[in-house]
Amino acid sequence: MASELPSTLTKRTIRWGEWLAETAIKVVAGTSVLLILLIFIFVFREAAGLFSGKTIESENARHTTSATSDNKPEEYNPDAGADSTSTAPSEESTSPDVYNPEIEEIISPSESTTSAPVEIPAEKRTIWENLMSNVWQPVGENPKFGMQSLFIGTAKATFIAVLISAPLGILAAVYSAFFAKKWLREIIKPTVEILAGFPSVVVGFFCLMIVASLMQSLFGTEYRLNALVGGFGLAVAIIPIIFTITDDALTSVPKSYREASLALGASEWETAFKVMLPAALPGVFAAVLLGVGRAFGETMIALMATGNAAIVSASFTEPVRTLAATIGAEMGEVIWGSLHYNILFFLGIVLFIISFCINLVTELYVKKKLTKKFQGG
Repeated sequence: MASELPSTLTKRTIRWGEWLAETAIKVVAGTSVLLILLIFIFVFREAAGLFSGKTIESENARHTTSATSDNKPEEYNPDAGADSTSTAPSEESTSPDVYNPEIEEIISPSESTTSAPVEIPAEKRTIWENLMSNVWQPVGENPKFGMQSLFIGTAKATFIAVLISAPLGILAAVYSAFFAKKWLREIIKPTVEILAGFPSVVVGFFCLMIVASLMQSLFGTEYRLNALVGGFGLAVAIIPIIFTITDDALTSVPKSYREASLALGASEWETAFKVMLPAALPGVFAAVLLGVGRAFGETMIALMATGNAAIVSASFTEPVRTLAATIGAEMGEVIWGSLHYNILFFLGIVLFIISFCINLVTELYVKKKLTKKFQGG
């Protein structure tokens, strides 16, 4: 009969340090997941007004009722002192001219008082038809929330960004992984990774002051701020992402691939571009997709460098406006609980869905399908 093991070998001792560390990690992870869930619930709740039957006509009626109510704001004249507060409006109107983009006519206040008012029929479109239109004019008697111009502007800026950043990031990663000396690689990789944490507002300011004037002098563009300038700024922001992930993917390829290729007589360039890069293609594709997601959701660079004009045009030399820039520019001044307020949160949901789909494609298709294809699985 085998002798019994000592109880000290079979008894499980509790290591309080490890237990506290594991518990802390679980609490932090659970709290992070809970906070993300609460953020999603808040965003979906604030956008729920679109599904409650709220229409443009009801918003106009609410604003008209509030404007004609007796609770008018007092007027304060700092030059006349505190006794000048009055509820009576000034006789001389200082209202700005009103511009109607649909009829391309400017109506001054004096003309509107002397001539007969122009009756503009209220639009009988549903909110979803309004969202699918191409005019973004959230203020006015008939507000328009057409998202087509925002989608087109986002797509144009993102396309320029990927067109610039993908070749630069991939080629830089190939050079760093296979051709750069060890001491040079130890300088290049940390420097590019530090650039990933560079404040986006600084990049946007650099594009606003330097890149815009430089591009206008080189290409003779009519507008200083346009999709090209914004795309360049977004490219600066996503190059570190593409470089880092591509470099990790290239270095993770087995060295036996490179050694076998060189043993068969291939040069370093042929080995890098015909053997190593195709083997790392899943990681490269994932890097580009993550860069697209970053460019799609970038706010400050797009807000400062694209011109921030909701224009439907195929030209890349005209100003554009992105979804994220629209939220950043208008959320601070929107009326709480209004239709405009709900639509801005709806734009946030659209950004979340697009980013989620990009990450889903990266996870399910790239890491599984392409990995099996290029690794012989």
